[in-house]
Amino acid sequence: MNATESSLPAGGLDTETLDLPGWTHVYSGKVRDLYIPADSSITERFGHECVLVVASDRISAFDHVLASEIPDKGRILTQLSLWWFEQLGVEHHVLASTVDGGVPAAVEGRAMICKKLEMFPVECIARGYLTGSGLAEYKESGTVCSIPLPPGLVDGSRLADAIFTPSAKAEVGEHDENITYEDVVELVGEDIAGRLRELTLEIYTKAEEIARDRGIILADTKVEFGIDTATGVITLGDEVLTPDSSRFWDAATYKPGQAQPSYDKQYVRDWLTSAESGWDKASDTPPPALPADVVARTRSRYVEAFELLTGRTFA
Repeated sequence: MNATESSLPAGGLDTETLDLPGWTHVYSGKVRDLYIPADSSITERFGHECVLVVASDRISAFDHVLASEIPDKGRILTQLSLWWFEQLGVEHHVLASTVDGGVPAAVEGRAMICKKLEMFPVECIARGYLTGSGLAEYKESGTVCSIPLPPGLVDGSRLADAIFTPSAKAEVGEHDENITYEDVVELVGEDIAGRLRELTLEIYTKAEEIARDRGIILADTKVEFGIDTATGVITLGDEVLTPDSSRFWDAATYKPGQAQPSYDKQYVRDWLTSAESGWDKASDTPPPALPADVVARTRSRYVEAFELLTGRTFA
């Protein structure tokens, strides 16, 4: 579920919601909760086409939302997204992000008032390095999303040029499906497909340079776009360049030919697939609660990524 979809679906996760004066809860995704205005003063200020996006401390892995939460995760990722929106210089969906700007005090620091966008049904992914699902496809066919790559690449190889490897959005609990550029053209038309690819690669290229200057490698990232119905402009939505939507590696320890330690949910995934957890990810059984040390180390990685990228101390 995207945080800025203009037609908010019924259902979503069954989560505890907050009583926020002036706002009505309408949807809960894996990690974010959405509220729409219930007070005319809000619509007079921001217009009817706005939504309050509240980032929770929930964490998901292997298409499951875990019972355990990561303290401060919502604030860390919201503040990091806001920092990136400032760096990128592209049209984005944020209207306000402070209490003075109109965000309820109860969710200060982890919420944004955003434009509702008509979202494209495409996850726009840019890869500058070969790893993950792209590596698996490359080993089978020498391609990633049907894009041919040179022979001899290994896990962590840097690509000569970043590539656009989109996926089709899936419902909560389902896997996104890798698709080709030609599939994107069929979904949204040739002109929009070309613009989505161009914007995605522009964002990746700029962010990769910024991260590299701070000692971090941006291996790949997922961004999402929609149309601002008031202006007709393709607009960047959702979160951007966080450890939940991107793969960040430490440049000092980077070594092609092996899996790279990353600033994300690595500790969570590693523990869930370990013998200690006793959980079978192929089963229908929900994952067990995380041990305190896994929660603490995961939080630490999120904080470290925030501080290294922004140069700010997370308070």
